[in-house]
Amino acid sequence: MTYSYSCSLFLNFKSAGEAEPASFPRQKHDLHAWKMKTICGLYLFHSCHHCLCISLEWNISGILLDIQKYFDLSDGAAGLLQTVFILCYMLAAPFFGYLGDRYNRKAIIGAGIFFWSAVTLGTSFISESYYWIFFLSRGLVGIGTASYSTVAPTIIADRFDEGKRTTMLSVFYICIPMGSGLGYVLASSMTHVTGDWHWAFRVTPCMGGLALVLLILLVPHRIQRRTEAHRALSIHGSIRVAAEKPGAQGAAKTSWCQDVISLGKNWSFVWSSLGLTAMAFVTGALGLWVPMFLYRAQVALGTVQQCLEKSCNSSNSLIFGGITIGTGILGVIAGAEAARRLRKTNNRADPLICATSMFASSLCLYIAIMVAQKNILSTFIFIAFGELFLSVNWAVVTDILLYVVTPRRQSTAIALQILVSHLLGDAGSPYLVGMISNAIQAKKDQSFHWSFCSLQYSFIICVFVGVFGGVFFLLTSFYIEEDRKEAEQF
Repeated sequence: MTYSYSCSLFLNFKSAGEAEPASFPRQKHDLHAWKMKTICGLYLFHSCHHCLCISLEWNISGILLDIQKYFDLSDGAAGLLQTVFILCYMLAAPFFGYLGDRYNRKAIIGAGIFFWSAVTLGTSFISESYYWIFFLSRGLVGIGTASYSTVAPTIIADRFDEGKRTTMLSVFYICIPMGSGLGYVLASSMTHVTGDWHWAFRVTPCMGGLALVLLILLVPHRIQRRTEAHRALSIHGSIRVAAEKPGAQGAAKTSWCQDVISLGKNWSFVWSSLGLTAMAFVTGALGLWVPMFLYRAQVALGTVQQCLEKSCNSSNSLIFGGITIGTGILGVIAGAEAARRLRKTNNRADPLICATSMFASSLCLYIAIMVAQKNILSTFIFIAFGELFLSVNWAVVTDILLYVVTPRRQSTAIALQILVSHLLGDAGSPYLVGMISNAIQAKKDQSFHWSFCSLQYSFIICVFVGVFGGVFFLLTSFYIEEDRKEAEQF
């Protein structure tokens, strides 16, 4: 999707019911140009930086074999690298959600980018005797990432009504698979070119500096928060003006504890968050371990030789990165388009789409795991389909949150969703898969074939969790109409 297409799409945007501030240009042409510049700037910055954040999160997966050998880590310890990142990320998310609902969001994002870039650069100079500092740096990077991921979706929600919001969220969440794939490709490519995996962490800070420049130049210092009345959506997707919402203008601010209690009673939010948690669990485990799983499968089949060198240039990371980018873009676009079309005839379309894709993804992943010991090509194909169905849900799940939660609580809701989905999802899944693999390996004498089998058996847990995710989205469909109507009242 090109920037020119996105900008032409943005030109038609009008924020219904939103009064023009006195400082805005009064001439229609100037106002139109100001909106175009603001919206295109927001899009360019958010897309670039979100892609960058995700690529840094997953570049470890592209060089996991090198890192394991450098620090002499077991499968369990290697899985803990991602767990530390996610734990710090999710624990910081509620704090930034609180700040995002109350303070200048551009300043919050800028500070996070600077901190994130500085820590990443420092990571590239850690020697093998200080492995604990490497673990610590992963946690600090997670904190920096949380400052952006919590606040950015609310800015998108403030600039677009429902019809365009789903499209814009799909563009935003396309960066998840794109960034993941680029992380694999960038890390493995830099390691191949330089012969040292540390260089994978020296390129991204430069890109972080570029993101900071884009933030300063393209994003307005103050982005007007649309009121509840301006953003209240009818079930058919129209915008209701403030006059139709008695008392909406005078809605009182609530405390953070009151917001959390209210969100806990919103069953659409609760069940969809648990569904997202299952997605995160599967994505986290597969994202870290699939390149290693494919490498061990190839060694077990005898198609490649076991790597004994300091730097292992396996093509699996590049191939898996390409698959992640391609299927991710396709899946997010397909999910957003399916939701846009089907919700015209079915008010429960969004959670039903998510449930169907989770069930289909679980089936594909099970087949991929089972055929790996026989045919690597078939494994790649079914992994691609599994990732395709997983990617369908990214934009749709966030859109569900944005129309079942009142705008005043959305940053907090996103932060809590991040906290829950990572706490019960990808914070522990890479470590859990690694620990199960360690436990299975201990049952027999060390051999490369048995190390492959141990990882293969460990992956089965992802299939079961994926099925549970589908069930959670089905439960969401039972409550979504009622919760959406209730959100319109504020």
